[in-house]
Amino acid sequence: MKTIMEITDSKEISASEQLIKRTFPVTGMTCAACAVSVESMLTYTPGVVSAGVNFASQSAWAEFNPEITSLDDLQKAVRSIGYDLIIDSEDPSQEQYDLQRKQYEDIRKRLIWSAVLTFPVFIIGMFFMDWEMGKWISMILSGIVLFYFGKKFFVTAWKQAKFGKANMDTLVALSTGIAYLFSVFNTLFPHFWHEQGIHPHVYYEAAVVIITFISLGKLLEEKAKSNTSSAIKKLMGLQPKTVKAIFENEEVEIPISSVREGYTLIVRPGEKIPVDGIVSSGQSYVDESMITGEPVPVLKSNDAVVFAGTLNQKGSFHMIAKKVGSETVLAGIIRMVQEAQGSKAPVQKLVDKIAGVFVPIVIGISILTFITWIILGGDNGFTYALLSSVTVLVIACPCALGLATPTAIMVGVGKGAENNILIKDAESLEQGHRVNAVILDKTGTITEGKPQVADVFWATPENSRKYSGILLSLESQSEHPLAEAVVNHLKGEMVKPDHVTQFESFTGRGVMAKFNNETYYVGNLKLIQEKGIYTDTKLFSTAERWQGEAKTVIYFANSHQTLAIFSIADKIKATSKEAIKRLQEMGIEVYMLTGDNYHTANAVADEVGIKHFKGEVLPSDKAEFTRTLQSEGKIVAMVGDGINDSHALAQADVSIAMGKGSDIAMDVAKMTLITSDLNSIPKAIKLSRSTVIGIRQNLFWAFIYNLIGIPLAAGILFPLNGFLLDPMIAGAAMAFSSVSVVANSLRLKRIKI
Repeated sequence: MKTIMEITDSKEISASEQLIKRTFPVTGMTCAACAVSVESMLTYTPGVVSAGVNFASQSAWAEFNPEITSLDDLQKAVRSIGYDLIIDSEDPSQEQYDLQRKQYEDIRKRLIWSAVLTFPVFIIGMFFMDWEMGKWISMILSGIVLFYFGKKFFVTAWKQAKFGKANMDTLVALSTGIAYLFSVFNTLFPHFWHEQGIHPHVYYEAAVVIITFISLGKLLEEKAKSNTSSAIKKLMGLQPKTVKAIFENEEVEIPISSVREGYTLIVRPGEKIPVDGIVSSGQSYVDESMITGEPVPVLKSNDAVVFAGTLNQKGSFHMIAKKVGSETVLAGIIRMVQEAQGSKAPVQKLVDKIAGVFVPIVIGISILTFITWIILGGDNGFTYALLSSVTVLVIACPCALGLATPTAIMVGVGKGAENNILIKDAESLEQGHRVNAVILDKTGTITEGKPQVADVFWATPENSRKYSGILLSLESQSEHPLAEAVVNHLKGEMVKPDHVTQFESFTGRGVMAKFNNETYYVGNLKLIQEKGIYTDTKLFSTAERWQGEAKTVIYFANSHQTLAIFSIADKIKATSKEAIKRLQEMGIEVYMLTGDNYHTANAVADEVGIKHFKGEVLPSDKAEFTRTLQSEGKIVAMVGDGINDSHALAQADVSIAMGKGSDIAMDVAKMTLITSDLNSIPKAIKLSRSTVIGIRQNLFWAFIYNLIGIPLAAGILFPLNGFLLDPMIAGAAMAFSSVSVVANSLRLKRIKI
């Protein structure tokens, strides 16, 4: 829950009112115009501030005030126009999947029976059109096909009409209904036309073939759309269905949904970890590649954090559940992918507006076609008028238009998730292809973000074992961030700490303590100089060389002389140089910003091949630098991992957070890289480029199909060569257009990024 402190154009919401945002599966939608209808009904429901619908993912979201409207109110609003929301379910996604499978089977059965009954009608209409009894047989069989197996088209069209709305079902119901009723009239009252010297034609075969072809198209479309959400299914498959828990010293198997915080769970070899938690006993190596992208299994022992969906290797351990259900990291990833797949790219908002007025325009064109043929069609004007107007209604179905963008977005987001790139919304996926400048933070982005001892130089090497225990004890008590690097290094050398006394810290300089009545110091050069401690020239020259290599130098001394120096460096990630080179080869300018001094920034930039960099940069400076690049006309992507990057991330056109960074950075960013590998950045941009190309191809074919198809259906070529498009062919073409658009989107699954 959150407070929305703003006033919308349509409704005033006080800052004290609590708004909630929920996403629901939608059932019954058949085209883009359906999505527009559902969205408008939700938007104008009292208490709803904003709402959106995604046709491809069959989902809707609404942000509303629960004090004004309830979930039941939202459901009633949607049901009133022939659709439904799934609101009362423990697992709505699974229920939607089950309903989609049921709908698929229902469409398949209706298609089979429609095809069986359509075949004789088609044969009669094509080859035995003068057989009098054939007309009566066709009338009966066609009535069954239209009003039983195709009744959904008519029911939905009627519900839409009650609210002054129209969708694909409206076009299908009008076209097939008019053709059937006209044919029935000609079958029952043929003398009406005979008296006017006209032979009455029937078009039963056109009506039933349209229903059959459209049902075939819907079947293929349902199957293809289910493939676009395979990334979600794979992620959900990482969650085990049951888990073994310990109650009163007994092992009990319970459903994953029953696990609560604090439960003790057992994880055996080869099992997936059920929830986020902490290891309480035992140890094992865990494959966390689905979370971190790192292929090497990680050792987990007492107090180690483990994540849902990761795979336990050979060991066994007990864990305490800490985050369950929707709070786990895996659930958050699934939720982010679902929201991104359901979000709309800017181009989709334009397409939605077109779809909203498309059906009324097509109906208008159909009526105009009918009138034109009546006036100019001559003796057979009425027949041609009817055929042409029906064909216009059939061929202009907006399915392809509605599927063009969301199917590509769904596949693109899913492809990103499979490659450790979490995309929060469609806008960032679409915007990514325009990026021509990338700003990289240094620490934790280009570098590992973990200072480590890079070099050690003892004035007298044989004294290293003698004094290392004292140094370890000193640094173990120090609060300085770099002290941990020295401690880790010494522990790795199997050094045991000595017991020091009279520990004292000097802010910004170092620490001191006593051991066997001798005083020892660890700190920077300023502390050593303050105490007047002698430092050998070799140590001085080595320290200066290390500083030139962008390393921080720590001095260890007793009261008489400097005993050793250590260099601390934040190592550059193994893949940083390669990733930066790939970005530059893609025509993208790469900039590095860091709070470190100029020398450190220069050394790192030189090593990874970055030409543009700035050191000693404050968080506000990063955002200002981003604005400067934007003012120069650049589309900027900002990549960071810390709280100090959040301002710049919010300012950038495309914001990318490193998955191991701070929560606020990941909250602000529109993309999150689960892995620490910078190669994911050029992958994300390439994915964006491929997705946008797919969207443009889909929209081209959807628009060009209608631009060519509607005039042909209206009979524009008839005066030239006598060509008039058959309604049956129009039905087949309409089905093919939708399937071709989805198939083109699915090609994204096979691209290599």
